[in-house]
Amino acid sequence: MKKLLALISGLVVSAIGIAACATSRAGYETAPYKVIRTDGAFEIREYPELKIATTSRDADNSSFMRLFRYIDGGNAAKEKISMTTPVFMVDGKMAFVVPDKHKKDTPAPASAQVSVDTMKARRVAVHRFSGSQTKELELQALSKLKAWMQQNKLQEAGAPFSAYYDPPWTPGFLRRNEVLVPIPPQ
Repeated sequence: MKKLLALISGLVVSAIGIAACATSRAGYETAPYKVIRTDGAFEIREYPELKIATTSRDADNSSFMRLFRYIDGGNAAKEKISMTTPVFMVDGKMAFVVPDKHKKDTPAPASAQVSVDTMKARRVAVHRFSGSQTKELELQALSKLKAWMQQNKLQEAGAPFSAYYDPPWTPGFLRRNEVLVPIPPQ
């Protein structure tokens, strides 16, 4: 009986933990986009111009921490800025999307390693996948996206990039990750 209660308690705690991880991204503002077409795990989207805070992408966690310090008050206004989703990996950089509230008056970074830039409006082909953030999974997802694009006669119009929506403590099978490839506007 004790083993059964321990097992049930363990399952309840696990279920609560998984539910908390699955809903953790729900509290963040997400970069806006318009879905043009959906085909299972693939989409065509249009993103408006986005204001982003960027830093060089390092192999360790220092890129994330530089951007986190910026939104945590490490800026000229010493103002806290809300975290958003996704975190983009684009052009060798990590980027946080600036929330709508700070778009017009985005505080200047206090660190020379962080800059505020603009990601141009674009149409993209997207493949959504789960799992931990690894180069291998990203390359597999990109390969699937390019095969889907070829089947749908979609031309590449820029370098691929990726998007990650979940905090690191989220189990891999619950994570929302994406690879995106710019395509010509139609």
